[in-house]
Amino acid sequence: MAALLCARRLPRPRLRRGARQGPGRPYRAALCAELKQPLAVGEVAPRPVLPHEVRVDVHFCGVNFADTLVCRGQYQEKPHLPFIPGIEFSGTILETGTDVCTVKEGDRVIGVSHFNAMAEECITDQKALWKIPENLSLREAATLPVTYGTAILALQHRACTQPGETVLVTAAAGATGLAVIDVATNVLQAKVIAAAGSDEKCKLAMQRGAQFSVNYSRCSLKEAVQQLVGSGGVNVAIDMVGGDIFLEALRSLAWEGRIVVLGFAGGNIASVPANLLLLKNISAMGLYWGRYQLEDFPVFSKSLHSALQYYHQGRIQPYVGKVFKLEEVNDAFLHVMQRKSTGKVLLSLK
Repeated sequence: MAALLCARRLPRPRLRRGARQGPGRPYRAALCAELKQPLAVGEVAPRPVLPHEVRVDVHFCGVNFADTLVCRGQYQEKPHLPFIPGIEFSGTILETGTDVCTVKEGDRVIGVSHFNAMAEECITDQKALWKIPENLSLREAATLPVTYGTAILALQHRACTQPGETVLVTAAAGATGLAVIDVATNVLQAKVIAAAGSDEKCKLAMQRGAQFSVNYSRCSLKEAVQQLVGSGGVNVAIDMVGGDIFLEALRSLAWEGRIVVLGFAGGNIASVPANLLLLKNISAMGLYWGRYQLEDFPVFSKSLHSALQYYHQGRIQPYVGKVFKLEEVNDAFLHVMQRKSTGKVLLSLK
């Protein structure tokens, strides 16, 4: 991991003609040329857009735990080397293909891509773009796709969270954790117990809307939750840590409680004790938000439309923790991998 602190520069490629009139100009990008090695920052030659595609001038790109995993060969998807990481972005439309009808040049958008967004330009399908309202900055907009898309599907689509229910969220000060707090508290009118690994992170989660917090590095999560809500337990748990924290969150559920697994930031994948599911009629389920793009696009797209609608209505407030420059991409990765980050971590491409 320490190797990610340094960067190397790609050789400058020759200019070649793109889809726009005149010679295409190379653009800067972060490139993963070898797994578990530093990302290179260099220039890439553009390619023409296909009829259904759009070229975006990227302003901000999200830095997600998934990006660090894919560059180490530990993610569910394994792009062919070399590749440009980055799965979400905000920016403005530079060029549209001949069949594009949903956006036009100059539109401000958020979008998702298949690991090619950590670059000054990004080409993606028109279906993977959503126009953003004028009152939403491109900086804040870049926080919405992965974190709020995940939070909305986890709470509403999977857990079916109801007003007045109690939601326990682990890794609560991370980007997705804070989004879960935001949506649960301000959209769904639920009560939130934020669980995190330090007093500082617990304090931030409380400032962002959680009613209670638990520092699980200093006490038993299950016992702390029981002191807060009694033996009945919580209705919903959203877990991103895995291992023992997942098991304690599972044991904190009330009758007919639901736990949604979003990831394993702690590095350990726990086995589910099926007897606990039986005794209290508990449901344990997973959420891989990105796969909805392939398996159920209407549900996937609705999560983004909902995030934009909630922002427009003033019901959510995205939180940006830190912004790195493109040349600092390896520092940004290390910041996320060492679990120092709070809120959304972004790369600025401008």
